Amino acid sequence: MTAVIQPAGELQESVAPAARLQRLLHRHPALGPATVLVASCIVFSLINSRFLNPVNLSLIIQQVAVVGALAVGQTMIILTSGIDLSVGAAMILAQMVMAQTAANNGLPGPVALLLGIAVGAVTGFINGFLVTRVKLPPFIVTLGTLSIYTSIGLLYSNGQSVYSTAMPHLLTWTGKFVNIGSFQLTTGVLLMLALCAVASYALTRTAWGRHVYATGDDAEAARLSGIKTSRVLLSVYVAAGVIFGLAAWILIGRVGVASTNNAVNANLDSITAVVIGGTSLFGGRGAVLGTLFGALIVGVYQSGIALAGVQSLYQVLAEGVLVIAAVAIDQWIRKVRR
Repeated sequence: MTAVIQPAGELQESVAPAARLQRLLHRHPALGPATVLVASCIVFSLINSRFLNPVNLSLIIQQVAVVGALAVGQTMIILTSGIDLSVGAAMILAQMVMAQTAANNGLPGPVALLLGIAVGAVTGFINGFLVTRVKLPPFIVTLGTLSIYTSIGLLYSNGQSVYSTAMPHLLTWTGKFVNIGSFQLTTGVLLMLALCAVASYALTRTAWGRHVYATGDDAEAARLSGIKTSRVLLSVYVAAGVIFGLAAWILIGRVGVASTNNAVNANLDSITAVVIGGTSLFGGRGAVLGTLFGALIVGVYQSGIALAGVQSLYQVLAEGVLVIAAVAIDQWIRKVRR
């Protein structure tokens, strides 16, 4: 009996570290992307010492401001086991409404800004209504509204761009530079960080946030426990729409012009940041902090590969590898439940 038990004990000891890591990553989804972010910064700094230059790091953070803001709303939706393919189109539509009403219709900056945010909320409400009331799959709904919002934006703007010189100062305020020590950020970056903080608090410290996680983890079990899952889902889509409207404000300040050609890859970039950030595509597990790390990882890889003198096409290749690796790790972590 001793000869039989001993190998089993040895096997159990060898498996234990992996199991502990698995449970750790399940409890703290942001830990994995944080580790990848730090390791990537170390590697790229060894390849090129200019990578850690405050100017370069400031530029990376500025570049991920728009995607980071979009990814906050996308995280909330994916936590409910949904997905939104229309985030970029909703942002562009809100952006064009802000700029056009201020520049061409003479609306004051605050009114135009609120109107654009309201447009973002309406796009979220439409998506949420079709998902919760008409009972259509989120993928199909948002794939359809992607084309609808894009077309409305083009028709409303007549394909014309609005430059910052024609807009009130408030709409371009998110492009104002702010010096923090050796780093030069923008107010848009600070707004994105504020969105992350507010969304993280709402998801982790409120009853609404617990209901969001419960709905994404098991909607039927959540419903049987008394949670109004349809109302929770609708509120998530509306809240995400408001965030997309704020992302439109950040985008105007970032590029200095409102155009339907802005952020053409925003839809996929937001999903990439969320997935790399450790949020499960199956819902119920993830964190906004991890999403922020995911957006920064994409920015770090783009900058690091460029400074390494590698062709730009390898940036896209690296993002694809990161997404597949993140999903594979998520599948491994989900085995904890089973």
